[in-house]
Amino acid sequence: MTPALPDLLIEPIVRAALAEDLGRAGDVTSLATIDADARFAAVFAARKDGRVAGLDCARIAVKLLDPTAVFEVVTPDGADAPPGAVLARVEGAARALLSAERVALNLLQRLCGVATLTRAYVRAVEGTGAVITDTRKTTPGLRALEKYAVRCGGGVSHRFGLDDAILIKDNHIAACGSVGEAVRRARAFAGHLMKVEVEVDGLDQLAEALAGGPDVIMLDNFSLDDLRAAVREVAGRAILEASGGVTLETVRAIAETGVNVISVGALTHSAPALDIGLDAA
Repeated sequence: MTPALPDLLIEPIVRAALAEDLGRAGDVTSLATIDADARFAAVFAARKDGRVAGLDCARIAVKLLDPTAVFEVVTPDGADAPPGAVLARVEGAARALLSAERVALNLLQRLCGVATLTRAYVRAVEGTGAVITDTRKTTPGLRALEKYAVRCGGGVSHRFGLDDAILIKDNHIAACGSVGEAVRRARAFAGHLMKVEVEVDGLDQLAEALAGGPDVIMLDNFSLDDLRAAVREVAGRAILEASGGVTLETVRAIAETGVNVISVGALTHSAPALDIGLDAA
């Protein structure tokens, strides 16, 4: 199972979402219609097949409004859930649970959607040796959660932000002057724990990039023939990452060229939410 994120990272995101939803007067519908001492029991249930991620978001949403609520995980993050599967059971103050419902579902549905799409990509390349990774094309404010969901789906994380690895893109090269000079400067800058990756957009840049000794070379929008040629030329001297316009229909063929990593922005920028409901128990 994927190691859980600390509550310390999740709570500020959930707290902000609750504050947005509760607004200036709180949940006026629940205040108007439900007795203050009423209790409520419900289940979070999948309505479509998917991979689970984000139950801690739902738990924290509930607990922030009712610290005494009971939240029991039934199908944990990283597990597959068929339609109708119960993901978690919850029991607590009715007003609090119904006030937390939408925020809990929004985050849970979003993260399960990311995990489910990632699962599809990972299954599509099984047996090739290639791994599926995410990008920085994440929802602002939700990067930690969405990258966690990718891991729940069987993918791996690319760099988390601008500060944990060097990734030389086409505009860096244009501003610097050449691929070789950009890699040389990056190597001089990087400490012993910092990886250096460089993006190339054609085979003509590959030899120059490789000469600088990068850890990773990103092959951006290469054809299948050019991917195979790059794999032959590099011959294991750097990790090769294929990127650009990858779809579920094309990812298997890309993996079969021999690249090591395939980065897919769609995992986080285009994943549909998984249909999950909070149903009275």
